Amino acid sequence: MQKQKEMQKQKVSIAIHGGAGTISKANLSSEQEAEFRKTLKEALMIGHASLLANEDGALAVIKTVQHLENSPLFNAGVGAVYTYDETHELDASIMHGKDKNAGAVAGVKTIKSPIAAANLVMNESVHVMLSGEGAESFAFKHGLEKVSNKSFDTPHRLEALKKAKLAIQEDEQAFYQHPEHADYKFGTVGAVVLDAKGNLVAGTSTGGMTAKRYGRVGDSPIIGAGTFADNESCAVSGTGHGEYFIRFNVASDICARMKYQNISLEQAANDVVNKVLKGAGGTGGIIAVDKDGNISMPFNTEGMYRGSVDTEGNIYIGIYGDE
Repeated sequence: MQKQKEMQKQKVSIAIHGGAGTISKANLSSEQEAEFRKTLKEALMIGHASLLANEDGALAVIKTVQHLENSPLFNAGVGAVYTYDETHELDASIMHGKDKNAGAVAGVKTIKSPIAAANLVMNESVHVMLSGEGAESFAFKHGLEKVSNKSFDTPHRLEALKKAKLAIQEDEQAFYQHPEHADYKFGTVGAVVLDAKGNLVAGTSTGGMTAKRYGRVGDSPIIGAGTFADNESCAVSGTGHGEYFIRFNVASDICARMKYQNISLEQAANDVVNKVLKGAGGTGGIIAVDKDGNISMPFNTEGMYRGSVDTEGNIYIGIYGDE
């Protein structure tokens, strides 16, 4: 009974993102904006309800991310971007702050829920990351749902691929380096939570980069780069130009700064996103929650699809930079 009372007293919090980039009011119709806000809030409420039910943070993250994976609005699962060869290669990862256990999958093509596959790797495999056909074989052996790669198709992503290919044909190096093409390079969904037991958990899922080739893998399935969680500091999920997040170890750097410099989550997150990352030419943003339930969601792009419910139950949904 005493334990139950303590759990009920423990505050919970959650933050989510659906990608960062050139997101302005000029680019979204009022109908599109309303749809984004509606889906973000639905995902947020699913995760928050899980936390209030005292479910483990990993389950709250999975339920939240799966709702976003199932929406064609975001670059994960259904609605994932196309590779150069007009297929989809999906990546995901999850990390539990209690014991720093983690799991990830990269380059999977027929697993319905990549975040569920990452969780399976975390809990049922001796490894941290599995890729390609091996990851799929492992997932299906353990009963995860198999789907056709075509089930991730959407007309607007195919249109984006065609435009990207034209830019690549004109100047391939410029496509991968020039800021003008930044939005082709990222788009992710993620969730971070503080659960009723005081555990921090982070999860990220993505379709990767539009027109990616040669088995390219970004930061989303890489522990420390796109996802990190440690009960002693914070949980982080990132979205942005993955190569920079990998090189600067963005997610774990934020937590390490909190832990070793004894600074706030807000300061650590802002220093990494708006100084280190931006200073190197990297674009994107992160969502993070610390062991006290504080939330930070900095980004150095025009906008980032995001939402949160803090320890007091206050709900926030944002898209643009000025809200």
